Amino acid sequence: MTTKIFSLGGDLTINRLGFGAMRLAMSTFDGPPRDPEAGIAVLRRAVELGVNHIDTAGFYGRGGVWANELIRTALAPYPDDLVIATKVGPLLADNGVPSGQARPDQLRGLVTTDLRTLGLDQFPLVYLRVGGMSGPGGESIGERFAVLAELRAEGLIRHLGISNVDAAQLAEARAIAPVAAVQNAHTEDMALLAECEAAGIAFVPYFLLGGGGNALDVARLDRVAARRGVTASQVQIASLLALSPSVLAIPGTGSVDHLEENVAAGDLDLDADDLAELRP
Repeated sequence: MTTKIFSLGGDLTINRLGFGAMRLAMSTFDGPPRDPEAGIAVLRRAVELGVNHIDTAGFYGRGGVWANELIRTALAPYPDDLVIATKVGPLLADNGVPSGQARPDQLRGLVTTDLRTLGLDQFPLVYLRVGGMSGPGGESIGERFAVLAELRAEGLIRHLGISNVDAAQLAEARAIAPVAAVQNAHTEDMALLAECEAAGIAFVPYFLLGGGGNALDVARLDRVAARRGVTASQVQIASLLALSPSVLAIPGTGSVDHLEENVAAGDLDLDADDLAELRP
């Protein structure tokens, strides 16, 4: 049976099936904004269903609808066990797309703005998101990560994470301060996933249900889904959780019905035959 919980940073117990907040405000960064009341309903239902890990960012917004504002409106005062994680680094361009990278001297302001918007005194988890829309690697992250390490020492951040990174960047960050989570586009880098598992670091894939290089074959997903009487999306979430006890899933949606479908996938235990078919 797949383990349902994870100890983030060794001291925060969270359900491995969480919620990604990007789609609360918009379907895509260049698409129209979504109805904020629908997002509020999704968030409240997520917590009712036992979700206690919400992944967000200050740049998740479109047309005046912002994920962090929806989270505060829907859930504050927050449940004691709720872990809200944010990402800092990307800067929004005039078209609303996150296309620039913050300098080290800009990171403190991004963190404190997210704290203020969400009504928090301390973030349980803050990721340094590096690079643009391309894959990880190719640049030093030490100077920027050191800024977040300072904020951790000051008590504004409890745990640190890094996003869109390779093994060399993970090593660079770990030489500065403990890393509690790595958030990358997908799980094709199994060596990095294995390193995270061995170190007790959470591995949090995004682009969960398509895109980002996801290697699962649609036809295989459909066959397993038909055999198990569930949806292909549920099979994909369950197979992700089966990869490693360090993997956290953060599927996002702007629909309560889709949310309930996603959360139900946390109770789907794929057997050996299912997994062999999905990842031969």
